[in-house]
Amino acid sequence: MVIANAFICDAHSQRVGDVKIHNGVIVEIGESLTDDEIIDGSGWYLLPGLIDTNVRLKDLQLSGKNLTSLAREALVGGVSRVVLSGEMTPRVDNEITLEFVQKHYRNYDGAKIECAISAVNEDDRLSNIALLLTKGGRALYTHLNDDYNLIMRMAQYLQMAEKPLFYQAQDKSLFESGVMSDGKVATSLGLPGISPMSEVVHIAAMIEIARHYKIKIVFKSVTEPRSIELIAQARTEGIEVECEVSLHHLLRSDEACCGFDADAKINPPLVSETKRLLLIEALQKGEIHSLSALHQPNSDVHKDITFFDANYGTTSIGEYLPLCYTYLVKKEIIDMATLVHLACTAPASQIGTKAGEICIGMEADVILFNPNELLKVTHHHSLYKNEVLSGRVMMAIQGDEVTRF
Repeated sequence: MVIANAFICDAHSQRVGDVKIHNGVIVEIGESLTDDEIIDGSGWYLLPGLIDTNVRLKDLQLSGKNLTSLAREALVGGVSRVVLSGEMTPRVDNEITLEFVQKHYRNYDGAKIECAISAVNEDDRLSNIALLLTKGGRALYTHLNDDYNLIMRMAQYLQMAEKPLFYQAQDKSLFESGVMSDGKVATSLGLPGISPMSEVVHIAAMIEIARHYKIKIVFKSVTEPRSIELIAQARTEGIEVECEVSLHHLLRSDEACCGFDADAKINPPLVSETKRLLLIEALQKGEIHSLSALHQPNSDVHKDITFFDANYGTTSIGEYLPLCYTYLVKKEIIDMATLVHLACTAPASQIGTKAGEICIGMEADVILFNPNELLKVTHHHSLYKNEVLSGRVMMAIQGDEVTRF
């Protein structure tokens, strides 16, 4: 197979050319290449498959049906590999649940599925961290913040395993008392707000954990500009910490909650427009290291209710690449090569693998994306419902498997 005349774009460069794939491997890159099957990619992008390391299943329920559905939806959105958050029911805190996820690692016409390990079990005791990380857990996940004895023990295991901690900073007592970000919008809606201190103080504390134990921490779904400042400062001191921000917090402010739209109730909550613009500024300055679709779908029964009682989360991974292209690349906030770095190369490095390049000798893991087609968001529980986006994924090539959309 030859993909001809496409914009070949990876994390390093963009050029027009042909890519030849044989037996699932990229064997030649050049011009006027020949093969029995030639696909004209004129005006289209050939990109590495995106990677999202902060994904949740529908209703947070770990099941074969939900895994299969996620795999297919992700690939439609240009994501060829996902890493599940440890936040599921049942938790991935033992060999049985880990093996269950691993059996669904490769779905036909879908993304590869891996998972982070829940640091604590249902009894709030440490999981068998050493064993589960050895068995294939990509990272350790927690939002625990009130038991530093447990956190320090986690750090010691991570030192031995040389795996990262995926940490979502939120204060349980503050978070459970509110339903959206504290501010003018929350006040106008008469809804209890969540203080920004719910995130900032715990990121500051965990930076010190990373400093002392010399472990890697990826802060997940960061929303506060002050948190980003702390992480950036820590990196100048040689502390191995990284900042992930969700696409939603770059594209939407808490004003999306007006009208009590439960689809705008996400975790962490959307922040003010002023803070959103500061997040965009941090993205352009390189202080945000990776992106996520922050996919957390819910059944109607958990969303078609009052804002206060609705579950957190929105569906988004099926439109991830079109959303990124429409609102970040097309508006020239970042270029496509930077997007590939943020949504592929960096997340791959966080889980100890390499991705983001299109080069000879590599197994094919590429997406063919047409930026000229329009895509209407039809899911009724999407934060972007009824919006018309620029771009559509036309094909995914994963090894010798080709999926056409």
